[in-house]
Amino acid sequence: MIRNCTFIILTAICFMSCKNEKKVTDKGTKPNHLPELFALMQGSFNSEVQSKVDTTYFNISLHMYPIWEDKGHYLYVEQALNARQNKPYRQRIYEVTQLNDSIYSSVIYTIPDDSLWIGKWKTPKAFDSLSIESITKKEGCEVLLKRLESKYYKGETGEKSCESTLYGASYATSEVEIMEDKIISWDRGFDANGEHIWGAEKGGYIFNKLD
Repeated sequence: MIRNCTFIILTAICFMSCKNEKKVTDKGTKPNHLPELFALMQGSFNSEVQSKVDTTYFNISLHMYPIWEDKGHYLYVEQALNARQNKPYRQRIYEVTQLNDSIYSSVIYTIPDDSLWIGKWKTPKAFDSLSIESITKKEGCEVLLKRLESKYYKGETGEKSCESTLYGASYATSEVEIMEDKIISWDRGFDANGEHIWGAEKGGYIFNKLD
């Protein structure tokens, strides 16, 4: 009888110990929504709808497709006037990483000889011939994104951390919202006194997903 009681007590202690250990492990596990964010960022987009509603906005095409899938979460990004997609005004590589439970980082890189890569979003495997060591990080220009709810992320660059000399600017800022069917991006340049130099004045460009 005593042996049976001892066995029952030991079993109960072991069960509680294992249960508590599981709770600690579960609590210490970082939620991983990186695949969700990375998937939302992929595809072809344009701002055609917005440009028809408000003629102060251009119809811009935006293509973002994964490359170097064995090296991490990288996207080749190409932007152009929709009618001149053979002459993009921006070509970048984004690296998306998770920083903590709800914050994600999109680091931006420039590409050497970027004219050689125009339209290569159609054939992402072409980037296998581009060395990851040859791209250059735009220091201070990463966008920090917070997951606010399922399939909705919002973030921005540091206040004055991203240098820009475009049209005489001193720094640039980016504010981004990423959703299931669209991306809203507001890029602006400012001079040293904080005066607006370039970029949309009213709000961000609304890029609707096409595929």
